[in-house]
Amino acid sequence: MVSIWEYLRGGKSYTFDNPGGQHKVTLTKSSPQHAITGSAATTGYLYVNLHWTMSSGGVRPSTRDSVKRFFSPRILRPLEPDSAQSSEPVNVDLDLACMYELSDGTTGVVQPLGGLFGDLQSAPYIKLSGDDQYGAPSGETMYVNLEKKDKFKRLLIFVYIYDGTPAFEQSHAVVTIVPQAGPRIEIKLEERARAARSCAVVLIENVGDNQLTVRREVRYVNGFQADIDRLYGFGMQWQRGYKSD
Repeated sequence: MVSIWEYLRGGKSYTFDNPGGQHKVTLTKSSPQHAITGSAATTGYLYVNLHWTMSSGGVRPSTRDSVKRFFSPRILRPLEPDSAQSSEPVNVDLDLACMYELSDGTTGVVQPLGGLFGDLQSAPYIKLSGDDQYGAPSGETMYVNLEKKDKFKRLLIFVYIYDGTPAFEQSHAVVTIVPQAGPRIEIKLEERARAARSCAVVLIENVGDNQLTVRREVRYVNGFQADIDRLYGFGMQWQRGYKSD
């Protein structure tokens, strides 16, 4: 088994032993909620993974989109792509992110844009391990320190299309949540939402009594972080920002 620290320190690709790997709960519209209870809700780390692949039906971004663009955590919205596009396949770039509200009222975001990868030992007690731009087998991974569960009020896991054509249904994106014990929780992003650039995937709430409630949202949004914030009332101020490679 590879420890979290080995994974976060190195640039290697690791496969994690998964205590709940043989059991899976898929959250759907008809069955949207699951509770993580007991020691699984208060010890170790909650592992959140985004994996996606691009089908051959993808489209190539315009020349302007081929220039890498990065945005700070207070992003309003990026430039829109040019309308002229070819039918050649391309890997869409999805980003895994988390808006959080702590028990003291502090709000913020963990995401690749702006290099806001978080921290496990100090606030926000959430750590994003890196930024996968090509839909690699390992995808993007986030850890939540459940030893600090009492510091959390709610966590909103969301995904946005950093680059490429809005086409969540072609990306075959899956968000998987793995507690220390019990089944892994799977949420698929497979609905047609042609104009959507972002998706609020799942809301994790601290309901006390050694319990976390995980609720499927899968709300597609035509905009970006500020638009998701307005839906869920985190109340942050957002503005356009960039960073270089």
